[in-house]
Amino acid sequence: MRAWRHFWAPSVHRAFPGERLQAITEAITAGEQHHGGQVMFAVEADLPWSALWQGVTPRERAEHAFAQLRTWDTEHNNGVLIYLLLADHAIELVADRGLRGKVGEDQWQAVCEHMQQQLREGAVQDAVLRAVGEVSDLLARHYPPGSGSKDDGLPNTPQLL
Repeated sequence: MRAWRHFWAPSVHRAFPGERLQAITEAITAGEQHHGGQVMFAVEADLPWSALWQGVTPRERAEHAFAQLRTWDTEHNNGVLIYLLLADHAIELVADRGLRGKVGEDQWQAVCEHMQQQLREGAVQDAVLRAVGEVSDLLARHYPPGSGSKDDGLPNTPQLL
């Protein structure tokens, strides 16, 4: 069943046209004005067949993307990846070690649940923008403006995997 979902997964470019990508970029950029962390958004339509065959979970894939995209590469280890796997309808948040003990698992889970609800309603852009806003709010509590690196070390543009 999972293989069929991945075979028939919607195109990332159809789900995230240019204007939607621009709105997400602007939300990440605006959010980072209010905290010293880094937020990235990555979306993937489906997994490669080899990953499906090996039973790679959405969490494992998100952690791989976190490493591949170098989300961990921030001065204060406070990067957060919002990962969406369209075929599995999966949302994963991967936070760097600088946030361990500062943001509880229940807080990350609440962001995922809010995003999932809006996705079910078909509000894709609103779902991502809300998640970016909520992650930014969590980061602002622990890394206020000026507490991070002076340069924006990670791209604010959505990463299409």
